[in-house]
Amino acid sequence: MATSNKVINNQTNQGILNGDNIVINSKALAIVGTDAVSEAMRQINPDVVAAYPITPQTAIVETFSQMVADGLVKTHLVAVESEHSAMSATIGASAAGSRVMTCTSSQGLAYMWELLHIASGLRLPIVMPNVNRALSAPINIHCDHGDSMGARDASWIQLFSENAQEAYDNTLQAVRIAENPDVLLPVMVLLDGFIISHSIDRVEIIDDEAASNFVGEFHSPYSLLDPKNPVTVGAFDSLYGYFFEFKRQQEEAMSNAVNVIKDVGQEYGKISGRSYGLFESVGMEDAEFAFVAMGSAAGTIRELVEEMRSRGIPVGMIKLRVFRPFPAKELAEALSGLKAVAVFDRSNTFAGNMGGPVFIELRSSLYDLQQRPLMINYIYGLGGRDLPIELINKAAGELGEAARSGRVKQIVNYLGLRE
Repeated sequence: MATSNKVINNQTNQGILNGDNIVINSKALAIVGTDAVSEAMRQINPDVVAAYPITPQTAIVETFSQMVADGLVKTHLVAVESEHSAMSATIGASAAGSRVMTCTSSQGLAYMWELLHIASGLRLPIVMPNVNRALSAPINIHCDHGDSMGARDASWIQLFSENAQEAYDNTLQAVRIAENPDVLLPVMVLLDGFIISHSIDRVEIIDDEAASNFVGEFHSPYSLLDPKNPVTVGAFDSLYGYFFEFKRQQEEAMSNAVNVIKDVGQEYGKISGRSYGLFESVGMEDAEFAFVAMGSAAGTIRELVEEMRSRGIPVGMIKLRVFRPFPAKELAEALSGLKAVAVFDRSNTFAGNMGGPVFIELRSSLYDLQQRPLMINYIYGLGGRDLPIELINKAAGELGEAARSGRVKQIVNYLGLRE
């Protein structure tokens, strides 16, 4: 256990019968987000971890490397010379049949760029927490989602976390999702740099045995080190080969991941008391207009939504957890019939003021609805800029006005921009 961890009042939850769920033993810790991820990695006990330090991810592997040194895990830890090498080593170890993890942030993820496609194209179930951080230039070490959004079409599943608890829970679930035989795709677990990674939070850590049983053992369907069952890895497939068919199979695997993510999230809820789906709905049963957001900002937005609802204002919120695969059908069903929707993006597409990536994809998802809500995009928080509740309240006023008037004054807005 990292030295920064504190048990809250020695609080331990014994096995509790909760409906059809059996919530197993757990302990509540006061820990930072990076330590929450390290705890999940310890319980997963991967065969190989290859990583290179980069702020603000560094603390994950620092803590985990101490766990390796203390003999708490049997992991073979590879200290490589770059993020490019980290993903290269991870690909090799995974292709050999190992359960493999790595971690990165920002420029490190960008340095892995060509290898991200190789990992997914080879259908390797690698799990990689990425602590979201802005991409240079100018140099900035604080949070936005530009790094992972740059990799959104690399055929990696992407799970976003609102807080340290979800970062822990998502990391455990990511292994089951990636290794499912109907998926076999790599998974990124996203958590906001410094806001989640370096802030102390209350995190419930489930029992080690229960976590191990939930994750299970990994039996790779193929291994390049199995001489009795030889396979070709990284074949040359050009001219008249089957590259197109390979890519179509990846798309099918990504589509399969939708149900797998839901099933794994429900199963995890039975042992933890925290079930997960593609997104979380707040007050959507009678909402006339709503916010859509993901990451740490969802907590602040939820606070305002609950306060507004206490005053009888028909507002709701959807916290998007899964960005890849993008749950287009499910979101369209959840948002159909609303008058207006505000989408919060912590990154930009630089596509000529078309809006952020979540906005663009959600707008496309709603296109075929008979009754489409008006849509407003709020790009916020780039480079770690704060999102105080006053700014969200400002957006709420504009959203409510759009719902009442039936028109949007400005589709793409930069919330909190200095004038």
